[in-house]
Amino acid sequence: MSSFQLRVGQSCCEETTCVIRYPQVSLQLPPLLPLGPVIGPGGTSSSLLLWLTFHSPMPRQDSAVMAGSLTHHGSPNPGYSPNSAVPVPVITQTDSRDKWSKKMDFLLSVVGFAVDLGNVWRFPYICYQNGGGAFLIPYILMAIFGGVPLFYMELALGQYHRTGAISIWKHICPIFKGIGYAICIIALYVSFYYNTIIAWALFYFYSSFSTILPWTNCDNVWNTPDCTNYFGVDNVTWTNSSRSPAEEFYTRNVLEIHKASGLRNVGGVRWQLMLCLFLIFTIVYFSLWKGVKTSGKVVWVTATLPYIVLFILLIRGATLPGAWRGVVFYLKPQWGKLLETSVWVDAAAQIFFSLGPGFGVLLALSSYNPFTNNCYRDAIVTSLVNCLTSFVSGFVIFTVLGYMAEMRKVEVEDVARDKGPSLLFITYPEAIANMMGSTFFAIIFFVMMITLGLDSTFGGLEAIITAVLDEYPDQLSHRRELFVLGLVIVCFLGSLSTLTNGGAYVVKLLEEFGVGCSIIAVGFLEAIAVSWFYGINRFSNDVQAMLGKAPGLFWRVCWVAISPAFLYIIVSSFLKAPPLTLFDYKYPDWSITVGYIIGFSSFMWIPIYMVYKLVWTPGSLKQVSRRKITSAYSNSGKH
Repeated sequence: MSSFQLRVGQSCCEETTCVIRYPQVSLQLPPLLPLGPVIGPGGTSSSLLLWLTFHSPMPRQDSAVMAGSLTHHGSPNPGYSPNSAVPVPVITQTDSRDKWSKKMDFLLSVVGFAVDLGNVWRFPYICYQNGGGAFLIPYILMAIFGGVPLFYMELALGQYHRTGAISIWKHICPIFKGIGYAICIIALYVSFYYNTIIAWALFYFYSSFSTILPWTNCDNVWNTPDCTNYFGVDNVTWTNSSRSPAEEFYTRNVLEIHKASGLRNVGGVRWQLMLCLFLIFTIVYFSLWKGVKTSGKVVWVTATLPYIVLFILLIRGATLPGAWRGVVFYLKPQWGKLLETSVWVDAAAQIFFSLGPGFGVLLALSSYNPFTNNCYRDAIVTSLVNCLTSFVSGFVIFTVLGYMAEMRKVEVEDVARDKGPSLLFITYPEAIANMMGSTFFAIIFFVMMITLGLDSTFGGLEAIITAVLDEYPDQLSHRRELFVLGLVIVCFLGSLSTLTNGGAYVVKLLEEFGVGCSIIAVGFLEAIAVSWFYGINRFSNDVQAMLGKAPGLFWRVCWVAISPAFLYIIVSSFLKAPPLTLFDYKYPDWSITVGYIIGFSSFMWIPIYMVYKLVWTPGSLKQVSRRKITSAYSNSGKH
């Protein structure tokens, strides 16, 4: 009779025995109680109290290495066999952690997070700017060697350790725990501006319920003498000062940006946008308050509806006059662009921000998976869906740009200058307004934008919720509804500056500095901590324990060398960023300094936590460093 310790593995109940299989040992246990997936650092879904007899196939000296408990929390309580007074191990496993109701709930949540507004506005613009069809070569290569391996790594980490972005580091590399805090702060910054963009879309959605869309003509109270409507009008002169009805609707009616002189004077809060944002956060709260049980149901609508709308818009765009001009412009390869370093950097940045590793969302979502879920297949499928969505979105956008070029009698390049939100709030609505059935297409287009944005908000806030609740379970585990309410209120209050007349300037500043370089640097350190400090062999063993098969050489090389280099290239590109502008406003130097402070305010918690642990942990510097760089489980044997 022996006591033993098993940290990870899987089980299956057979007719006569219950077999727990591990890479190093196979245990046959009497079928006392039904046994599901057994051991994982996050525990299981039920409490088990089993009297076990250990029949080890290993020599006694080998089995002694595994002395301990089946749980990772400490030593077992001694028990006694009902047939004798000989003590045997007792397994006590308690875990109230939520789980996805269905596998599709998880997949749709991941796809919904990864496929966001950036797939619609960022990828098409970057593609045509960097060589059209030729850009697909660096994009695919960066996805294969950089983006997808990082995506797979995060899914595997979350599923194996079954905890959020903060507490996971005590299992991996305790001294890097500041990464978890940095991720949560970055997610907060994202919520401060990203939901405002959804609120703009909701404002457009409401405005679309009219026979004639309000951005169709220049006969509105917000229009200026510079407003020029060229649709259905011959001999229209377009000058540098000319503004389309759609542009004036966006800048002078939705944003009212003309009432702000810049970041020094952003004006008052737009109550209409504040109401829209309140409705958005109300939807977010009631989608997240009960955990993955509720959010997993909501994504069946918010993650699938955009694909239906994209298909409808693609068919409509393909039937417009001049659509072929846009497609040719979108995909015509410029092979010489492949020799430019900036093209490869843009490809790396696009795939990183599109797939979203480093944001803590994948860690959170996968932590609610069964321990033996095939996260490898999930990573491949969801990555493919994401990349194909970006590619198809390009056709949806550029068929309409070709149509606009045909109507304006100009080149596609002249109407494809808008990027970012302007592409979705000016260029595309302008084209829709002059289609047959414009009201219908406007409504479904902005519904698509709202649902695309909501999915990403669900993921971003769930990353914070899971991280904090897992770090402070005693205080917050039974108060999830109140914590989510408090978080939503904080996000709403933090968004108020983006709802002012000059709110668009704040949105741009937060997007560039609050997320950009910071999240890539965090992703870089995360990859280094897992591959180099935690160890690629240990991580591979973790994956093998879940999937029954270790990652191949390709994945190991990518995790150790290629993916960190991929992130380093992106970080270096941010050091050479061009001057920041929006519309005709050039950001002053002091605002750029503020931006860097915002970026550093999240990243700084990584070195601060390192210093804190080294200073306050008892022992010599060498001893402390060794303990804090090595995870809590590294000294207990291989796993």
